[in-house]
Amino acid sequence: MLELAILGLLKDQPLHGYELKKRLGETLGFLWGVSYGSLYPALRRLEQAGAIEVVAPGTPPGSASSAVPATGSLTGDLAAARGRRLPKASRRTRKAYRITDLGQELFAELLVADHDGDDERAFALKFAFCRHLPGDARIELLRRRRADLVERLSKARRSRGPAGLDRYTRSLVEHRNQSTERDLEWVDELIAQEQRASAGRVPRPAASAPGGTERGQLDAASQEGATA
Repeated sequence: MLELAILGLLKDQPLHGYELKKRLGETLGFLWGVSYGSLYPALRRLEQAGAIEVVAPGTPPGSASSAVPATGSLTGDLAAARGRRLPKASRRTRKAYRITDLGQELFAELLVADHDGDDERAFALKFAFCRHLPGDARIELLRRRRADLVERLSKARRSRGPAGLDRYTRSLVEHRNQSTERDLEWVDELIAQEQRASAGRVPRPAASAPGGTERGQLDAASQEGATA
């Protein structure tokens, strides 16, 4: 999951390790109290796998190739090359990382993978990057989450727990069930929103058909989308 979080944040822009750690906390809150001891090994794994790469110090993100144009003079060419040479990274230089094409593919694969019932952190992470999924994949993710919540609520209702629970423990169990019910209602509304959005995507006709105006065809298409 940490690799998925890193790749998702790097899709927007290159980031330093410190910025990654900060944004993990801002995006997912207390669920992702990531330490540097776990973040930097994950960055090394992704770099070795070719999913991310280091942005050279002094190079603006997304900059063009550093090829030096010929001046027609050997002395001039050497001077220009020295002027364009990138500074060496020192121990204090902060590395910035950016995602590669391979990383884009890995991110898409991890985002749709079913990890045998995603826990709270896994679902929160995937939902945070839901904008990168097509509509049908978003609905599938939400439906999997809904199935997990329904199963959890069903088990809780079937089990009365150990006999002799005091009122505080019973209250805690009831609170958990109510939280699951609220989560289920939230997911149901999200699914309904995705379905409405999907039904509203009616393709615009390329040209007017014989015997009808273009405006009439658009109105008919809108009515069909609303009916759906």
